[in-house]
Amino acid sequence: MVRDAEANAEADRKFEELVQTRNQGDHLLHSTRKQVEEAGDKLPADDKTAIESALTALETALKGEDKAAIEAKMQELAQVSQKLMEIAQQQHAQQQTAGADASANNAKDDDVVDAEFEEVKDKK
Repeated sequence: MVRDAEANAEADRKFEELVQTRNQGDHLLHSTRKQVEEAGDKLPADDKTAIESALTALETALKGEDKAAIEAKMQELAQVSQKLMEIAQQQHAQQQTAGADASANNAKDDDVVDAEFEEVKDKK
């Protein structure tokens, strides 16, 4: 049994690498689809078409057993989705700016007085 394990160690290692690569590809696939959905109309049509094409190619590669092909399709998807990342960063920056403005407005409207007090108990 030990000899079998030693004999199959290399195959097991390669299979583990394939599984990890597939998991990374699957994660990239789902996160990119979510970002495309969130970007909506802000993403130009030609960029969206290129991203969807790369998504389909990655999805097809994930069904196979070729680790190098999966990695190549992941790289391709990362390259074509650069515009998507820029849009996501712009949206995030706008949300932070809007949140900071809202909190600044709230701070101006409140009449909060910071004071110290001491509780005095009546002795009866």
